[in-house]
Amino acid sequence: MNEKLEKAILRIKSAAEIAENMGNTLVLAYSGGKDSDLLLDIALKSGVIFKAEHNLTTADAPETVYHIREVFEGLRKRGIEATINYPEQIDIDGKRVRASMWNLIVKKKFPPTRMVRYCCEYFKERCFDGQHILTGVRWAESNGRAKGRGLHEKNHKNKEHRIIYFDENDDRHKLTEICQSRARIITNPIIDWTDADVWRYIKEHGIKINLLYGLGFRRVGCIGCPLAGGKVQQFEFQMYPKYEAAYIRAFEKMLEYKESKGYTRTELWADGKAVLDWWTEKINSGDDEKMEQLSLFDGE
Repeated sequence: MNEKLEKAILRIKSAAEIAENMGNTLVLAYSGGKDSDLLLDIALKSGVIFKAEHNLTTADAPETVYHIREVFEGLRKRGIEATINYPEQIDIDGKRVRASMWNLIVKKKFPPTRMVRYCCEYFKERCFDGQHILTGVRWAESNGRAKGRGLHEKNHKNKEHRIIYFDENDDRHKLTEICQSRARIITNPIIDWTDADVWRYIKEHGIKINLLYGLGFRRVGCIGCPLAGGKVQQFEFQMYPKYEAAYIRAFEKMLEYKESKGYTRTELWADGKAVLDWWTEKINSGDDEKMEQLSLFDGE
């Protein structure tokens, strides 16, 4: 553990140096989850200058919102800049409205899915252009991250133009030498930490984490996130029925908006509740039907 901690601190110091050379302050992207809390603790131990930012998704659990406020208040008392970024307005048929998960669903005319995660792109990945950011991304979190995430990353909206900087023991580490632009760069200091590493560190260092982990949550994110799977979505909606009702209202408004564009409702998507049942996999619609429904996606 000491070796991993030392390596994470060195990575953070390296990122801070790169950010300084770019004329920026290092940004810690804080989500309110355990990995963010661990990363924050290590960043404080590193002694580097950084600021913390959280992008409000509008669909986080109340416990997450309160935890973020508490953590950021503590940072401000230490003289560290900590900012919650609120969503900007979006346009729906020429009308400007404050962006939320609910009206974004209407605008896109389709619920967010594992394959079409427009909500992540809009809410979580904004506000960091031209900056060097730290995240708590780890390979152990998913196969996708194990295959596609590196120690340092240079983002580009075109996946073919994204550059991933791998760990120092990887031959591809030499790619760090070409990172001279002011484009957004991501460093993942705890990329190689296992779940056991994370929980051991949290226990040994007495880190206060989100209350949701004590309520049966294995991950902390937007309530109803499709990445978690239907069973987890159903569990979350049992705990937060008001969020379930909000999604149903959003899906109904989505259908009404699609109808105004010439869409005809189907048996699978008869109303907002039917869309929710499809979305949370309460009904066995079959892969073919789901793909057929996906083909109707014509969001902006």
